[in-house]
Amino acid sequence: QVQLAESGGGLVQAGGSLRLSCAASGRTFSSYNMGWFRQAPGKEREFVAAIKRSGGVTYYADSVKGRFTIFRNNAKNTVYLQMNNLKPEDTAVYYCAAVRDYSGSNYYLKSIYNYWGQGTQVTVSS
Repeated sequence: QVQLAESGGGLVQAGGSLRLSCAASGRTFSSYNMGWFRQAPGKEREFVAAIKRSGGVTYYADSVKGRFTIFRNNAKNTVYLQMNNLKPEDTAVYYCAAVRDYSGSNYYLKSIYNYWGQGTQVTVSS
């Protein structure tokens, strides 16, 4: 089992940057594939980015490609989301998620993830 805790959210102007962190408990972090999702008020939770266990393979939603980067440090049990050139439409609560035993490629599906953090608010002003 793993527990996840996000941090790094806040208020930023359009065009600015933020780096989110998701710290995981336990000693088997490197066994988990990790994802970031976000949920804006009144909307469904949506996929943002994912990274496989080794960190060598990443996936992105089209809406964030070229602006966001997901990476991980397995020695620190942490996955990050670097967000650049932020837009007001990026405003949402951002969640990290973890899945251990998954060999497919549908990392955009919420249903494959076993563990979720509590979320961190990101607000982008225009």
